[in-house]
Amino acid sequence: MSERAVVMGQGYVGLPVAIRAVEAGYDVVGFELDETKVAALNAGSSHVEDITDERLAAALASGRYRASSDTADLTDFDIAVISVPTPMREGAPDLSYIERASETLAPFVREGSTVILESTTYPGTTEELAGPILAAGSGLDVGTGFQLGYSPERIDPGNARYHLENTPKVVSGVDETSLRKVDEFFSRLVETTVPVGGTREAELTKLLENTFRHVNIALVNELAVFAHELGIDVWEAIDAASTKPFGYMRFTPGPGVGGHCLPIDPSYLSWQIERSLGRTFRFVELANDVNSHMPDYVVQRIQSTLNEAERSVKGSNVLVYGLAYKPNTGDARETPSVPVCELLVDLGAKVTVVDPHVADRQFPTGTERGQGTADELASADLVVILVDHARFDLDGIVASGRPILDCRRCVDGPNVERL
Repeated sequence: MSERAVVMGQGYVGLPVAIRAVEAGYDVVGFELDETKVAALNAGSSHVEDITDERLAAALASGRYRASSDTADLTDFDIAVISVPTPMREGAPDLSYIERASETLAPFVREGSTVILESTTYPGTTEELAGPILAAGSGLDVGTGFQLGYSPERIDPGNARYHLENTPKVVSGVDETSLRKVDEFFSRLVETTVPVGGTREAELTKLLENTFRHVNIALVNELAVFAHELGIDVWEAIDAASTKPFGYMRFTPGPGVGGHCLPIDPSYLSWQIERSLGRTFRFVELANDVNSHMPDYVVQRIQSTLNEAERSVKGSNVLVYGLAYKPNTGDARETPSVPVCELLVDLGAKVTVVDPHVADRQFPTGTERGQGTADELASADLVVILVDHARFDLDGIVASGRPILDCRRCVDGPNVERL
């Protein structure tokens, strides 16, 4: 008889884990409160781009996967994975989704079952929050009655090279038995697991990874601003620095940062340090300041470019390419493209946005959806490339001859100005 797994949350993280667990031989319930998503998943329609409809259909056809919002389907699980959102609200982590998932799951925890938290959070959450809720609701002790661990997600939506299976998975447990159970589960799902000594170390690992990226992106973003004012080609300098085979890692500027990882995750660590130690994490605070102001800088550059053409922003047709936070995905969480568009609308521009990956409901108020047609290009006073989706006809955009502000260094030509 197959082992039974429950994955709490069927979003960008939970659905790939659920489908991969099916492929590894588990009977899986994908628990999801959004009944519209549940119905779509059970009908074979995936809302997560990394999971194709064909792969979902295969999981459904196996008879070992179903999505559900019915708590009765949580009974008799061997492994449960909590993969729910952890947003920041008013500068503090919102752990209500973890609390609710743990409370929902707790009555179904039984002797010998294992619960794994995957949601990004600050060090201590697994043992100080999830564990006590699960213990209280089950009547079992953490570690002796049931096993508990943490394994940070490393899902990168739209990444064609690295996905769940071939990305090393950090695993941890509150004790040796818990670590072994967590490791055994993910060893069936991924090629490589990386055990660490405790759940706090695993929780910190995720925050370290994204704080590193956040700080270095802020560095090149601020450098790009200064280099432009100094008349220096920052992109050529980055290319040259990237030839150094040691002691340097390439990061490139852009219109800001998006997704859950960079705008949110480092702030979890900063919040905990201030709460626990009474100090500020200066690198994170500075990176937040630099990256959060990049949309303002992009709009300033748009104003300058239009001014050089003797046009004001008000009344200008601005054609924006890319609303998602990164290429080749429809993920628009915390995307810097939204504030860029909103600022332009507030200044009186007519803003048309081209993004075939992003749903209409995610488009900013006051903007129109475009298709990137020849007529749209011909009527644009300025084209702004915020995201370089592979589906964009970049050569055609340049060939239109319209002025272009390229925020990703993806095109070249006499009509192109780079961030």
